[in-house]
Amino acid sequence: MQQTILHLAQETADDWWEVEALYDLCFAPGRSALSSYRLREGIDPIASLCLTARDADGVLAGAVRNWPVRVGDALTILLGPIAVHPTRQGEGVAALLMQDCLRRARAAGYARIMLVGDAPYYSRFGFVPLKDVVMPPPTNPDRVLGLALSEGAWDQVSGTVTAMHD
Repeated sequence: MQQTILHLAQETADDWWEVEALYDLCFAPGRSALSSYRLREGIDPIASLCLTARDADGVLAGAVRNWPVRVGDALTILLGPIAVHPTRQGEGVAALLMQDCLRRARAAGYARIMLVGDAPYYSRFGFVPLKDVVMPPPTNPDRVLGLALSEGAWDQVSGTVTAMHD
């Protein structure tokens, strides 16, 4: 299999609708009804952690966005959605986006990141179940995962995930 070189970059305003179309293609039509979307309503994503992956021809292969939330009183990154175009799945695009996203978050000084997803997949990036963190319903608590970006960042952090309003 020939390896395709992808260019990872911060999402720009010009990318917005193309990324939205990718999310519509990859996720169920009711995606905006999920609890994680309610935490994002009216909140700007963390621009420096919203990434696109494009091939040499500029075709969008994947994208990830991240949002500020609070767990109790602790500032936390809510990762997602992350999506890969169906024609590019299985090529490691999501892993590239995840690794770059985590690298950028650490470099920016963020302490912790969480997501709602499949533990067997995300455990390879270091995510573990967050037993003391509660997402708004309906969320399967077994799918609430977190990663400490700095040593001990999840120690003593618990509670309900809430939107980060100014």
